[in-house]
Amino acid sequence: MERHDKRLTEHFCLDEFTYSGIAVDNAINNQPPPCACLALQNLAVGLLEPLRLLYGAPIAILSGYRNEKVNRLAGGVVTSQHLKGEAADCYVADGPEKLLDVLQCSGLVFDQAILYGRRRFLHLSLKINGNNRMQVLVYMLCVVCMFCSCGALVLF
Repeated sequence: MERHDKRLTEHFCLDEFTYSGIAVDNAINNQPPPCACLALQNLAVGLLEPLRLLYGAPIAILSGYRNEKVNRLAGGVVTSQHLKGEAADCYVADGPEKLLDVLQCSGLVFDQAILYGRRRFLHLSLKINGNNRMQVLVYMLCVVCMFCSCGALVLF
């Protein structure tokens, strides 16, 4: 498997966003195209590095870029921003709720922040083109809570 050791920011390198255990286990080349590399750099520079500095501790990338095969095997949706390099699933030792709290108080622009109930990561995305929605989704069992930028809570 080819490595991508290019440093995107002080604390993040491209390899963190492209490594996939699913790709390794299935002998799939998960090398991103140039447009996805630009999106990953935008995500790292525009959201994750500033968030890491505010959080004050390491943020581990569990899943970043996924090609179509890897995304399908990971159970990702066909519209996943992972396919474009615009999303990363992030782990912190304090738990995803703490990272979400820091994000919501930060004023940083993001597209989506998704908290998946018992899973121990926070999905974060930042569009390279178009409007970023500043959308926070919290999945709890079978209920989806959406917090709008105005502070309203919508249940589905």
